[in-house]
Amino acid sequence: MKKILAVDIGGTAIKSGVWNGYELIAGETIVTPKTWQEMKKVLIDWVNKLKIDGLALSCPGTVNVETGIITGTSAIPYIHHFPIKEELSKVLPCAVSLQNDANCAALAELWLGNAQNKASAAFLIIGSGIGGAYVNNGKLQTGENLFGGEFGYQIMDSESLATFSESASPVTVARLFSSEMADGIEYTGQEMFSLAAEGHPLAKKMTDRLYQVLSIGIYNILLSIDPGLILIGGAISQQTELITELKQRVDRLLYEKGAQEMCYQIKKCKFLNKSNLIGAIQQFQIENGV
Repeated sequence: MKKILAVDIGGTAIKSGVWNGYELIAGETIVTPKTWQEMKKVLIDWVNKLKIDGLALSCPGTVNVETGIITGTSAIPYIHHFPIKEELSKVLPCAVSLQNDANCAALAELWLGNAQNKASAAFLIIGSGIGGAYVNNGKLQTGENLFGGEFGYQIMDSESLATFSESASPVTVARLFSSEMADGIEYTGQEMFSLAAEGHPLAKKMTDRLYQVLSIGIYNILLSIDPGLILIGGAISQQTELITELKQRVDRLLYEKGAQEMCYQIKKCKFLNKSNLIGAIQQFQIENGV
């Protein structure tokens, strides 16, 4: 049985896991390297140390699985616009696959998770930005230019032209919270949510705004492509009140705008923040017939 290393490359951290043919064994999590050379060294070291038969990457940006090139934009500019798959294949003793991170989450949920046997589903993977994916009739709908499901590019403010990713990323909102607190502490999204739960006024204001923007984004998705299911992944999916907050707010928006008859569900991804890793494994298997 092939041993496959899955690596999820995020804007603030990269995490890994090893698929042994039956389950994903947790691996290392490190701060995202600052350069491509540093990132490449980490991947080479992991593959060699673990004696891996395949490397499956989950990446931000617009990933062309045929050419192995990432276009678009992301929080990691240095992985874009060069043949990253080809370069890695030259220095690694194993096959390499690439897929967009949100598409990986969708593949994981289609394969083993909460999107099994669903006619249509939209995915929001919320972290340093917001990745998106859309599945219809059991297949990823990537679109003519590979931007299908890239909901994070939605413009949410007509004056600032801030996108969905910029407005509703817990990482971005936490930075704004830290700036307004001005106490010399750089708060994480989790710390901001914890303070909000304790009743901290500014933290509550910030998390309320984040939930509202997320709800507006989901409302727009529902009225654009009418999926029966919205699945939420990323670290924010571990917030216990998340689904209740979003469902209440989206229902309110649908009622206020006259679309209250729409039937849909909002759920967390079954694998929470492991969805990207498991989906990367599925992409590798599809490409290599494993």
